[in-house]
Amino acid sequence: MVEQKEQVESATKQVEEQVAQPQAATAEKGADPLSELLGRAQNAYTAYIEAQKEVAKGFKEQQLQLEKAYKKTEKQTNDTYDSTIVEALKSREKAEQKAAEEYEKSDTAALELYRESLRQASEARRGTIEQTMKAYQETVKDAQKIREETIGKAWKICRESTDQAWRTFQGETALKE
Repeated sequence: MVEQKEQVESATKQVEEQVAQPQAATAEKGADPLSELLGRAQNAYTAYIEAQKEVAKGFKEQQLQLEKAYKKTEKQTNDTYDSTIVEALKSREKAEQKAAEEYEKSDTAALELYRESLRQASEARRGTIEQTMKAYQETVKDAQKIREETIGKAWKICRESTDQAWRTFQGETALKE
């Protein structure tokens, strides 16, 4: 923008110089004032056209500079975008890998815990079965002992009752009395 102002000022100075030169030349010739005005107008128009060309050239240069700056910014933005995508992809891959490792650890730990629980349950079952078997055997042993004692007592009572009935039948009780 500053460059354009300088170019316009430069073109204006050139026009003023060109306008001043014909005035001096016409004054020396003593020419007609209308011719002098016409010459000055032509010189002014020529200077205006030249200044307009300079302004257009300045605008084109500025447009090229702006396009160049835009393309540079666009490239930087695209590069930043691409590197951000690459970094995000790396982060995602790392997170997925870490999640897979954590899953493996958890899976292994859960499997070990399951095996340990199964082992403990098996030991508890075995212990319970052993205790139950011991209790069963004790109960059977006690029941057998009670049965034998009961049978023994019943046999004894049966023998005593049979003996007493036999003695009564033979009249032994009556004699003893």
